[in-house]
Amino acid sequence: MFIKISKDQQEKMIHDIQYFFSNERDEELSEFAAERVLDFIKESIAPHFYNAAITDAKIVVEQQVSSIEDEILSLERPIKR
Repeated sequence: MFIKISKDQQEKMIHDIQYFFSNERDEELSEFAAERVLDFIKESIAPHFYNAAITDAKIVVEQQVSSIEDEILSLERPIKR
């Protein structure tokens, strides 16, 4: 996967995973184990969210283009024959 995450972001996510497992599941996760969970999420789950975001962005762009087309067409002048 081509997700680029800074070192600081990755450390924060690993900490968040450890925190989640500790508070929600009463399990202590090593940094290595939490990093493996993060790798799994990035490889298996994140692409679904990424693709959904791309679809949402595509819809917004299509709506904006349609709106611009409507604005441009409203500028047309009638042609007398």
